[in-house]
Amino acid sequence: MFMLFSASKKILGMNARNLTYIRPNNRKKAKRLADEKITSKKLLKKAGVPVPRLIAQISSRRTLENFDWTILPPSFVLKPNRGLGGDGIIVVYGRKKGSTDTWVRSNGKPITITDLKMHIGHILDGEFSLSGTPDFAFFEERLKLSKEFRPYAYRGIPDIRVIVYNKVPVMAMLRLPTKESDGKANLQQGGIGVGIDMARGITTTAVQGKSRIVEYVPDTRLLLSGIKIPYWDEILHLAIKSQIASGLGYLGADIAIDRDNGPVILELNARPGLSIQVANLAGLKRRLERVEGLKINTIARGIAVGKNLFGGEIEEELESVSGKSVIGPVEKVEIIGIANKKITTQAKIDTGAYSTSIDTELARELGFGPTIDSFAKIDLTEFGEVTEKGLGIGKKIEKKYGSRIPHLIETSVTWSSSGVTIRPIVKLTFVMDKKSITTKVNIVDRSDLKYNMIIGKRNLGKFLVDVSK
Repeated sequence: MFMLFSASKKILGMNARNLTYIRPNNRKKAKRLADEKITSKKLLKKAGVPVPRLIAQISSRRTLENFDWTILPPSFVLKPNRGLGGDGIIVVYGRKKGSTDTWVRSNGKPITITDLKMHIGHILDGEFSLSGTPDFAFFEERLKLSKEFRPYAYRGIPDIRVIVYNKVPVMAMLRLPTKESDGKANLQQGGIGVGIDMARGITTTAVQGKSRIVEYVPDTRLLLSGIKIPYWDEILHLAIKSQIASGLGYLGADIAIDRDNGPVILELNARPGLSIQVANLAGLKRRLERVEGLKINTIARGIAVGKNLFGGEIEEELESVSGKSVIGPVEKVEIIGIANKKITTQAKIDTGAYSTSIDTELARELGFGPTIDSFAKIDLTEFGEVTEKGLGIGKKIEKKYGSRIPHLIETSVTWSSSGVTIRPIVKLTFVMDKKSITTKVNIVDRSDLKYNMIIGKRNLGKFLVDVSK
């Protein structure tokens, strides 16, 4: 924990210096264009960059009073034109059943035309604008969640922020909406930012809010590391193309992936926040210095430079800062069995499984033959009919036969559509990436599977998993 805190403090200490890249590279005209979302979307659309469809805009109290609410689709997003940090955005999921003037927000609460009018009034008054000056409100289409991100997002659309400098993508993070952020992919409101390896488009470490390092999606055991970002090259292409179209020398491009249409630009940021450094456990300044002054003639060249310079080095930074080893989906493992019997094998890393399992024949080689044979002799019918409701059979087996079956620690009983599976559990030690782990493992027939061992997430606390490694 001390190491993470120290690293975060060091990274954030660079902020003042990094800001020097904004002023000289982003002219007032370009910054104003980025700040005004409607103008920037029109410019990007003209340049051939995909953006969400604009439904309507409201620029005055008179326009608000005369607005035709019937033109709004069942789902939409309401935004301030010059909003900052996600404030003032309302995401509407659908129309309330049987109603013509009430919708349902991303948090499940109803919102009426009266509520929308009041909120738009606050937008017009400049309550959410950068400088507190009067603003416009606009409605745009609500993008559809792509299947790749469905397990990781709470009632909203994730986006990918890419920092571009001198036509080179230098850093990126996946931003995930959470319950805390009310379904918005915004770190200031409690969303999650996950660093991305620039070469491979694979997520690495994650931060929730401004600086809290996290490993899992809230209230789940889904790892945030190892997520493959779809359309990765296309996303980098759009980020650079947006920089060229906008005239911003230093830019943060927010890109979402629509289920039907693929990547689209949500908005441009002339002053992107610096939480992206914490998510990547890396400082921006060093990366910006490495691309400053390079001659980048094409978008393809910019992508290639970004990948070559800033891919792979993240692994070393992750290991040194987090104290965890970066492993792939398959790793060489040395297993230590009975009487110090050692066997080396290839194990599948399975973050979808909780426990670690080894094949029956591998268990025999490790000295657990008597355990397997004694367990197989148990007459399960003496415990009555085994059903989903009768999973307490494991405790009964342990109570009656535990002292008679050598090396038996526990009994695993699982129920599925194919029936009940009962497995013996033993204790052993295995070494992976020079780290020794003593744990309980299931013994199960894996003869028809490629790997004779899987390592579940209960034994992955010392590791970060990179599925592309």
